[in-house]
Amino acid sequence: MRRRTRARELALQFLYTVEMKGADARDELDDFLVAAGASRVARAFATQLIDGVLAQQVAIDKVLAATATNWSLSRMPPVDRNILRLGAFELLHSTDVPVEVALNEAIELGKRYSTANSGSFINGILDKVKSRRTLPVAVKNPPDASDEDEPLPPDHEDAR
Repeated sequence: MRRRTRARELALQFLYTVEMKGADARDELDDFLVAAGASRVARAFATQLIDGVLAQQVAIDKVLAATATNWSLSRMPPVDRNILRLGAFELLHSTDVPVEVALNEAIELGKRYSTANSGSFINGILDKVKSRRTLPVAVKNPPDASDEDEPLPPDHEDAR
């Protein structure tokens, strides 16, 4: 599994935790990432994503609410809501992530951690969010050593 993919997976899990426990759960992030066996690079990227989503959550939620016609954020399953927040953050606030990568990673998280319909639901909303992107489009570079496949910890189960 690629380090950034693993970091997004961990970010989703932790954002869900924050939503369930409250903002004070942020203090548990370092312990969570270490216990998950994440590499140094994955921990750094996950932390960047989590802190970015939490810092921009009000603005992101406004964009999602305006984009998700016929769906209020409170009606969405918490996992889908947090995948959308993560994907919207990358689309709207990350200059180093190609649009296609942000979309595909969010869709795959939905397929892996939510319902059979979540992938298309997430794709539809984030495709509309993409049109609000004002950042320069990230240049797709070949993967560097920091994004190579890494072995998962022995206790990691592929939750499908």
